[in-house]
Amino acid sequence: MLRTPKRWTHFRSVPMNRLWVLMAAVFLLFSVIGFYVDLTSRGTLPYAVVLLIAAVSGLNAALWIIVLARLPVIALVGLAVLQFFTGTFDRWASDRLAQAFHVLEVPSEKGIAFASTGIMVVVIVSYVFFIAYIRREGRESFRLRNELELAHGMQKTLVPPIALKTRRFEMYGVSRPSEKVGGDLVDALALSNGDAIAYLGDIAGHGLSAGILMGMLKTATRTALLDAAVTESGSTLPQLFERLNRVLPAVKEPHMYATFTAFRLNADGSVFYAMAASPPILHWQGERRALDRLEEEQYPLGLLPVSGFTGDTLQTAPGDLLVVATDGILEVCDRHGREFGVDSLEEAIAGHVARPLPELAEAILAQAGAFGKQIDDQTLLLIRCLH
Repeated sequence: MLRTPKRWTHFRSVPMNRLWVLMAAVFLLFSVIGFYVDLTSRGTLPYAVVLLIAAVSGLNAALWIIVLARLPVIALVGLAVLQFFTGTFDRWASDRLAQAFHVLEVPSEKGIAFASTGIMVVVIVSYVFFIAYIRREGRESFRLRNELELAHGMQKTLVPPIALKTRRFEMYGVSRPSEKVGGDLVDALALSNGDAIAYLGDIAGHGLSAGILMGMLKTATRTALLDAAVTESGSTLPQLFERLNRVLPAVKEPHMYATFTAFRLNADGSVFYAMAASPPILHWQGERRALDRLEEEQYPLGLLPVSGFTGDTLQTAPGDLLVVATDGILEVCDRHGREFGVDSLEEAIAGHVARPLPELAEAILAQAGAFGKQIDDQTLLLIRCLH
């Protein structure tokens, strides 16, 4: 299956009421071919024949714009084949025109003057149309850039770096979108009874649509957690996942979904967690100075109408550290196509585990950045057990 190259996607996004200006500019520019043919014939072609060749050449060029803008890419094959017959068609049409209207050759001097003037006129007029198109598209691009900047501001409002500290835990989270707007989410909130909830989500894809769904996910999550302080600790996160999985399908495109990891960090030091198709939780155990990986196979949120989400408890001790990273960090590739992966993330954690959480997060992101180019949103959630 042929796919539209990225360099052509602009034409497919421009509505016809703006695209016709570009088509007119291209038509006029390539109509120069008709006048050029006349010049190579020393200006002897009949005026009607010159204008016919100019019109055919311009229409052929404008047809490329139509195919790129509105037709399947496979139509380019047919259009490319058509180019081999345009010269034959020009000769046939010219002969028919000469026979039907008995047009005669013109004096060379007059023909050259006509062709030269024609070239000058169509080039100038095509330039005017090109400038009109560029100005109009420039205004549209400026409007879109302003809207994107506004969305970027909303992104920073919805997903700022989070720092929350309770008597037993310290939490820090940071998200760096790959574009102006991203689909990753990290958040933490303190409950009225002294407990805390921290969570990290990753919307499939990135860009504006993922960012919009991310905002909805954060709103839905915070709303669902309004009564978390009075719910049984072990059921808080499974109930949250159930609610989100019921809500998301109604507000998203069918192919979109969210991976999600959440923690309930209680004032008595107990930890509950739940995972939905997310990367593993990395648990640094301070006493053993070793890392464990926690994984749980559950469906992502919003993809299928499933139920029965579960959670589990996690035994922690003072000095322990919990780290969750999104795929945007783990799937960074070097120039050989090798992924950063969980192993490299573990090395980054082990090498900087004693540093303050913001510095540890920066060290991990810097190490991933040095490994390869960022192509997806990169988000981290760090939780340190205090005492």
